Amino acid sequence: MNLQQLEYAVTLAREKSFSKAASRCFVTQATLSMMVKKLEKEIGVVLFDRSRLPVSVTPFGQSIIQQAQKVLAEIKTITALAAEIRGEVDSEIRIGIIPTLAPYLLPLFIKPFCDQYPNLKVDIKDLITDDIIDHLKEGSLDFGLCATPLHEAGIHEVPLFYEEFLVYASSNEFLPNKKYVLPEHINPQHLWLLEEGHCMRNQLLNLCQLQEDHHYRIQFHYRAGSIETLINLVDRCEGITVIPKLTTLGLSKEQMAKVREFASPKPVREISLVSHQHNPKAKLMLQLKTSIRQLISSTVPIQHKGLRIVQIE
Repeated sequence: MNLQQLEYAVTLAREKSFSKAASRCFVTQATLSMMVKKLEKEIGVVLFDRSRLPVSVTPFGQSIIQQAQKVLAEIKTITALAAEIRGEVDSEIRIGIIPTLAPYLLPLFIKPFCDQYPNLKVDIKDLITDDIIDHLKEGSLDFGLCATPLHEAGIHEVPLFYEEFLVYASSNEFLPNKKYVLPEHINPQHLWLLEEGHCMRNQLLNLCQLQEDHHYRIQFHYRAGSIETLINLVDRCEGITVIPKLTTLGLSKEQMAKVREFASPKPVREISLVSHQHNPKAKLMLQLKTSIRQLISSTVPIQHKGLRIVQIE
């Protein structure tokens, strides 16, 4: 048994396809298949069910694949620790970011960060929070950028900033003629929400004190996959939604007229840099935290005093 065999097996378990796994590992399909079979023969356990597509991990193989993920993660930890001891900045950083944050935060910080570290390869993926957590635990991500607190064992959270939630409503939506809106002013029958799986959906349900099984629209029930879709629905189909502050950076003057603030204490989502608790890339984490905070501090607060953090669960 060797590390290469474990890497091939873990990749196959993740990709569920010999051809995709081979491509990911930069080897031929025949080579990957042979190495996985050799591993199975050495340990005396069939790891994969090849009788149907997609390829699946056998019940007996589940615990072995999980252990292999831990072994590979520990090897990466040793390599990264050695680099830190030598005073070197890692050559690659892998980041997962939630889709309701990526289009607005990345343009603000990614180019200045890459310019500051020209030898650093930055690999970023849009992922929902649950997938970010899974990838952090299996070692395929170094960091995540998502809403917190997660209350997830083994995950370390470093708060970066606090992003205010704002009301975005069509002109004919009935709201009090006051500067500030209360959550109870929002008509749930007119509320557009993101689809299930997005943490911001849960936050807005909590903010407006709504139940998950409530049918928001009787005639047309649609759950959007992006904040842009929510905004377009309000613009074209009327109604109301809730958007995070950074979204407004891309709104037109006409659209900004539809934005209203909540009354104090302002509801916000806490955005954090998250990692596995044993992540060895402490230097990179500090550099990333510092860069994001410096570039975002003039737009959103980095302290939560006087604000109401809306919980995810």
